[in-house]
Amino acid sequence: MLDSNLDRRTFLQQASLAAMAGAATKLPNPFEPTMKKIKIRNVDSNFEREPLNPYRFKGSAITDSWQSIAMLESESGMRKVGLGTQGVLWSDSKVFAAHSESAGNALMYAMSERALQMLRDTTFTNPVQLLDDMLPEVLAYGKKITGNADLRKTFALNALVCVDNAAWLLYAGENNITQFDDLIPAAYKPGLSYRHEKVASIPSFAVGTTPERIQQAADEGYFILKLKTGAAGTQQEMIEKDIAFLTALHKTIGHYETPYTQSGKIPYYFDMNGRYEKKETLLRFLDHAKKIGAFDQIAVIEEPFEESNEAFVGDLGVRVAADESAHTVEDAAHRIELGYSAIAVKAIAKTLSMTMKITQLAYEKKIPCFCADLTVNPILVDWNKNIAARLQPFPGVSIGLQETNGHQYYKNWDRLMTYLPMPDGSWVKTQKGVYLTDQSFYSTSGAILLPSKHYEGMFKG
Repeated sequence: MLDSNLDRRTFLQQASLAAMAGAATKLPNPFEPTMKKIKIRNVDSNFEREPLNPYRFKGSAITDSWQSIAMLESESGMRKVGLGTQGVLWSDSKVFAAHSESAGNALMYAMSERALQMLRDTTFTNPVQLLDDMLPEVLAYGKKITGNADLRKTFALNALVCVDNAAWLLYAGENNITQFDDLIPAAYKPGLSYRHEKVASIPSFAVGTTPERIQQAADEGYFILKLKTGAAGTQQEMIEKDIAFLTALHKTIGHYETPYTQSGKIPYYFDMNGRYEKKETLLRFLDHAKKIGAFDQIAVIEEPFEESNEAFVGDLGVRVAADESAHTVEDAAHRIELGYSAIAVKAIAKTLSMTMKITQLAYEKKIPCFCADLTVNPILVDWNKNIAARLQPFPGVSIGLQETNGHQYYKNWDRLMTYLPMPDGSWVKTQKGVYLTDQSFYSTSGAILLPSKHYEGMFKG
């Protein structure tokens, strides 16, 4: 159980033990000793269901997105509301397959609620340690209620996003922090120190999308596109469909040009979502790319294998990124050892706290990062944007990178946009394939520290 009286001495003792247990991936206490102790006296939660146009990946599809909302109230009377978007299929496809879509979402929501109940009457000084303390018990609880002894850590982290989000907002409010840059602890600042003037808005296309639909996006100015591969069926059927898709794709947009890449050509970003069972199958895909002249335009291949497949990927000649397999900073370090040379970071899916640790490790190891989406709501898009705008440049690309696909799949995206604290901000809407992360974006932190009337209004009294 979380220690409700965690003081600085205990925290430092835990940090020392953690450092001895794994100095390569553990970071020292990055918080100033003067930060306020915050006691949580009240908690609450709610959720909203948002219908989706079917989004197909991992051999299945999602049609309903639960927005989880967490409220934390401190002893001083300050209230903060944090958001999360649940990604059951993404975070653990076994849970998704074993239950109805609604039941899978309900299980994840129950884990968010469990975390909130753990926090009642708890005193904390910083959200990073708070997450570290919550994660083991929330994961254990998740294993129990899902009946899955191998429940992935990412499932628990996804459940904790709304709670972590609320904790950061409460931490900012209690310590009079009004800028995202001031929110970043000193030990994690190097990994989030860049300032891009633009961030690429990367749409995502489900398995089975026609080349004509992808061409339409390229014509609209989107210059890097996330392309889901790993078609449904046997491995033989999958690779045949994926190769046919690659051929049609390259024929359709392979000649497109962009000012944002070193080569001047449009880059391909393939997400295989762990569908490839053997390295040899992936090599068939890459050999075909070479045969048709598409190989040099592959910017990154994300998660080709299941997490249990520990094949070395550093000899494929392309950049391979870890996403769901990089649950924690320790897992990210292990993926780097396996030759993964990029990390898709998701403050909106694996918590801001864990993301800060991962981006700092990647910075120290000289591993480029980019922000991937979880088909999140517009407010969380801007949380992700604050990370994407501060990551070091991705090799061969001159601006920040952020996948954002909510506008493609939410049936009521325009309504969700009205929930933004500053819906008319210059950074909010994609302009010719990019977000403008200008001075107004940095001076307001993309409005993420401001309250949303809609979500605040869910917790009256």
